[in-house]
Amino acid sequence: MSNSASMSARERIEALVDANSFVEIGGMITKRNTDFNMQEKAVPADGVITGYGVMDSNLVYVYSQDVTALHGSVGEMHAKKIARLYEMAVKAGAPVIGLLDCAGIRVQEAMDALAGFGEIYMAKIKASGVVPQISAILGCCGGGVAISSKFSDITLMDGGQGSLFVNSPNALEGNRKEKCDTAAADFQAAAGNADIVCDSEKEVFEKIRELIRILPANAGMTAGAETADDPNRMIPGFEGCITDPVKALTQIADDAKFIELKADYGKEMVTGLLTIDGVTVGAVANSKEAVLSTAGCKKAEQFVYFCDSFGIPVVTLTNVAGYAATLEEEKTISQAAADLTYAFASADVPRINVITGKAYGSAYVVMNSRHIGADLVLALESSKVGVMDARAAAQVLCEDEISQAADTKTALDEKAKEFDKLQQGAEGAAKRGYVDNIIQGDSVRKHLIYALQMFGMR
Repeated sequence: MSNSASMSARERIEALVDANSFVEIGGMITKRNTDFNMQEKAVPADGVITGYGVMDSNLVYVYSQDVTALHGSVGEMHAKKIARLYEMAVKAGAPVIGLLDCAGIRVQEAMDALAGFGEIYMAKIKASGVVPQISAILGCCGGGVAISSKFSDITLMDGGQGSLFVNSPNALEGNRKEKCDTAAADFQAAAGNADIVCDSEKEVFEKIRELIRILPANAGMTAGAETADDPNRMIPGFEGCITDPVKALTQIADDAKFIELKADYGKEMVTGLLTIDGVTVGAVANSKEAVLSTAGCKKAEQFVYFCDSFGIPVVTLTNVAGYAATLEEEKTISQAAADLTYAFASADVPRINVITGKAYGSAYVVMNSRHIGADLVLALESSKVGVMDARAAAQVLCEDEISQAADTKTALDEKAKEFDKLQQGAEGAAKRGYVDNIIQGDSVRKHLIYALQMFGMR
């Protein structure tokens, strides 16, 4: 049983949506099962409150599991209420938010409860890419409910009270909760299963409201939010943020609001949402490590598919020198990089690539390059575009000449400078049509706004 019920299921919904806007659906529904003396047990609303409400004039559908009603366990009618809510949300074209606090399957209802899980899964799968789905782990979320949460587009966790697991920590061979709490928010965030971890329920609700403001209501609508931020605002010293993409994206974003997703997973890549001149944009950026890793590629791949499903333009900040080089990475990186390439290349939304630093080799090609269909490629004046680092290239091309020189270091330096001038600057890529425009770092926000306007996004 969860110990997180600082607020009741109904109070959670009322804290989430606008005051007096929630309308309950199916409040009288309860269990049909009579096995194991279930007829003598009261289960109000069958352990889940369902309905719709408003957030800042945006219609949303919400369900909140009631941990005080048979521990919020999922039974036949509990599941039917959630599945029915999804049907209504899809027809209305509005997001679905699940507030999860549940002991898992209602064992007393056996196969009927198991069938209920299938109904929830099917409803969520049908809604995938049609309306945004958000899950908030506020208490216990185990077994089949944990699987259910991962059908959502974005999963948030209360870091203090949330617990997400398929198998409980003590059920894992050689492990105890005291040794490694695999259900804890930090573990699940590092595994990529929690997109956002918050310090409290209140913060979870604030984040959900932020997301609803900038996400489209459904796949047929344009996403955005009003802003008073100056579209002509410059970003002095932007070049200093190249190795800190979160800071860079925060400076680009309207009102300095960037919502990072999966911050603790695949840290070689940064993904998240922001608005630029009121237009919602998905951002993918290389971190200071400047390499592609398997986890980073998977993280970006999933995010690009999400953005493409809901018509959200994708902006990449490219600063990549190669691939993560370890024995373990070698087993998986080729497939992960291929999958990310496919995600970018198959996306129909506007794609803008800003080369902020290094853009080397096939890792650069993977990162939303012109070669795989980027609609617009910009490059900072100081950026480098080429097959590899200039010194490494000089060593390959001029190995004999350098080795025979009286001063090999000076010879290498000279050849590296020669290669850099001929092949590596952004200007060389622009002359070949691989870069559309070379820009100054402080003007990057303005150029992104111009691009979005060009694509009819504003």
